[in-house]
Amino acid sequence: MKEKVDRSINRIDAPEKTGGYAEYIADMKFEGMLYAKTLRSEKPRAVIKSIDIPLLPEGCYVVDKNDIPGKNRVKMLLDDQPFFAEDIVNYIGEPILLVVGPDREQVAQVLSNIRVLYEEMEPVFTIVDAVKCDKASIYGEDNCFSGYEIIRGDPDRAFREAAEAIEGEYRTGLQEHIYLEPQGVIGVYENERVTVYGSMQCPYYIKTALVQGFGWDEERIRVVQTTTGGAFGGKEEYTSIIAGHAAFAAVKTGRPVRLIFDRAEDIICTTKRHPSIIKIKTALDKNRKITAMEVEITLDGGAYAGLSPVVLQRAMFAATGVYNIPNIKVKGRVFATNNVPSGAMRGFGGPQAFFAIEMHMQSLAESISRDPLDFKMENMLSKGDLTVTGGVLRYEVKLPQMIDLVEKMSGYRRKYEAFINDRGEVPKGIGLSIFYHGCAFTGSGEKEKIRARVKLKKRKDGKVLILVASVEMGQGSSTTLRKIVARAMDLPVEDVIYENPDTDIVPDSGPTVASRTVMIVGFLLKKAAERLKAGGEKAADFKVTEACEGPAELEVTEEYEEPGYIKWGHEKFEGDAYPTYSWGVNVVEVEVDPVTFVIKVNGIWGVYDIGTIIDERIIRGQMEGGIAQGLGYAAFEVMNTDCGNILQPSLADYIIPNSKEFPEMEIRLIDNPYEYGPFGAKGAGELPFIGAAPALASAVQNALKVPIKRLPVTPEYLLKVAEGEK
Repeated sequence: MKEKVDRSINRIDAPEKTGGYAEYIADMKFEGMLYAKTLRSEKPRAVIKSIDIPLLPEGCYVVDKNDIPGKNRVKMLLDDQPFFAEDIVNYIGEPILLVVGPDREQVAQVLSNIRVLYEEMEPVFTIVDAVKCDKASIYGEDNCFSGYEIIRGDPDRAFREAAEAIEGEYRTGLQEHIYLEPQGVIGVYENERVTVYGSMQCPYYIKTALVQGFGWDEERIRVVQTTTGGAFGGKEEYTSIIAGHAAFAAVKTGRPVRLIFDRAEDIICTTKRHPSIIKIKTALDKNRKITAMEVEITLDGGAYAGLSPVVLQRAMFAATGVYNIPNIKVKGRVFATNNVPSGAMRGFGGPQAFFAIEMHMQSLAESISRDPLDFKMENMLSKGDLTVTGGVLRYEVKLPQMIDLVEKMSGYRRKYEAFINDRGEVPKGIGLSIFYHGCAFTGSGEKEKIRARVKLKKRKDGKVLILVASVEMGQGSSTTLRKIVARAMDLPVEDVIYENPDTDIVPDSGPTVASRTVMIVGFLLKKAAERLKAGGEKAADFKVTEACEGPAELEVTEEYEEPGYIKWGHEKFEGDAYPTYSWGVNVVEVEVDPVTFVIKVNGIWGVYDIGTIIDERIIRGQMEGGIAQGLGYAAFEVMNTDCGNILQPSLADYIIPNSKEFPEMEIRLIDNPYEYGPFGAKGAGELPFIGAAPALASAVQNALKVPIKRLPVTPEYLLKVAEGEK
């Protein structure tokens, strides 16, 4: 470690803020700031035999595993991923070291002259091959990161007594987040403390990772979120890695260090949505009523575990969709491969599971000559029914009303029959999906792992400050949380202040993930605001503090308390996996070019139950954006790999939908208040993504009269299906 440099590091002031101004990480500058670039593995699996580093120019540094004073592991569920590679690299793009210097071109030149000698090892790239691997072939003693099983009822007996059993296999691929702003951080070391500024979702995740990496007391670590241009889960766990890089470099050099990716680097090395293979077997009795389901979910976790265990859990909890299945067996496993690590992405395992179950239910209905929608509705969950894990649906399930509304909006039934019988030159189809999203963290996560805390401060000038770790990343938190507090205190929203979180100032209210911000954090803020408004009646609730600047403040803190009805057994996944659920129904209408098999979307309809709406404009933006992103996952976004290399490393190669791809969407919102959400609100952000892909795939199946069993639904795939390939 380099000795502490005894000098004050000054921020170079940004332009004066005016209306519409936002300062991103790339806008921030510090005196003496250095620039960093990462040397990454060129091999998918290999032993590092040696690293040949040329003579460094004056002012340049190399930062690697030897500059980590604490534990060279990123703090996450299994702590398996190193900040910098040690003896072995496990995927193309894995960080080996940083080159840091005052000139970016010089840094790039030095990096290009470093030579790494590898001894290659046998890699594994597919889920199928990963499942076949013997122990110790890829990852430690066992190639499976996590494996779980859920059994409810007596599925074995149900299958023995079944009149028939119908099976299906469904596959999904990689998906990239393509947030507008690439990953970026700045590390600053001053007065024996490290501060990391960055584009992020979870400031306290990063703080915890840095505490472990440095081996320091947490008081020496500060994390500050800068204006963040999108994330979608891609800045949940991944940013901890590069925050560590910038922080270690700042301590070694004694100067601020900036590390910002360009788009190609961002795509090559950051986490992706988990590819999946999902097998479903359904038992039917002599009346062709569903008596049992067996679901096997297998995910590609990539080279390191990251958040894969909880992504797998959420996929398993969605395995049977919105359907009331009396006997269930769900087996889930996530395997190590030598692909880029998989991680958090909008929906978090739900999109893969709902694609599989919705396509399975449609194909199941068609195989027994039933109308798919009628068949789905006969088997739908309702209030009082049990979820996969045996949790009770305690609140009204308004799916029948939602389906009736979306059918009137879209003309689904009439069009479905017309398209089934159509033999026109251009095949047309319409598809419908029904889905939910469990709100907040899984199981006991909110109570035992997060234990969220929020603060409100009321100044003598009447302004109220929101102090939470929840970030604004384009989804509208800064508006919605302010509106909740303003309404609870009967204040103008302009008198409520929310600023980007700084861990020196805000308590840990948990990560900005899992559609939990409004429902969990917003509810705590509402309770705190009501106490603050009560004022003198509850004087003992308040802490009076002297503000750093300005008048004295009243401060009130609120901590999460789990609703009393929640019962959860984590060992067997029994009970209430989520406090409540948001629900959705999508309809998509398409036509398919008979020559090129290019899909054109002609209509999009959605009906959603997310409780009570706090800000309708924001919610409509979330719904429309989620559908567009989900349709991209369904049909546009192709990401292939070749021996671990990503073949679509730019926006010229990785195609996402643009604003002209889709017609105007028709969205309706159903009011269904949740008592433990602020003014009745539930989670919203992830829900609209989940239903888009199965609705489109169902529409294509309706148009072409062939089964659709994988995503994305590309022209190449449709050509193979039309020719009889599975």
